[in-house]
Amino acid sequence: QVQLVESGGGLVQPGGSLRLSCAASGSNFSPDFMGWYRQAPGKQREFVATITSGRRINYADSVKGRFTISRDNAANMVYLQMNSLKPEDTAVYYCNAHITGTNYWGQGAQVTVSS
Repeated sequence: QVQLVESGGGLVQPGGSLRLSCAASGSNFSPDFMGWYRQAPGKQREFVATITSGRRINYADSVKGRFTISRDNAANMVYLQMNSLKPEDTAVYYCNAHITGTNYWGQGAQVTVSS
């Protein structure tokens, strides 16, 4: 079974930075997409960023220019560098991996942006 574990969340002041990491494990792990989604209090889970196995990248408009997604296929890791953080970025961030027919999710990492 595929398992995803996020790390790197925490409390940061507006304008600060955080780097989230997602470690994946599982036999024959080879996702078509990996990415990050987030869910703020009272809101639905929303797309943040994805990266394909060929390193094609998409970002949500709300984070474009501030966040950077990267992927280390050999290490089965995906990262999200978050800069210029805003209070509205506060959410639980979930790592996602998509393999044909199946989506896998991590347990979530809390990111709180507050002064």
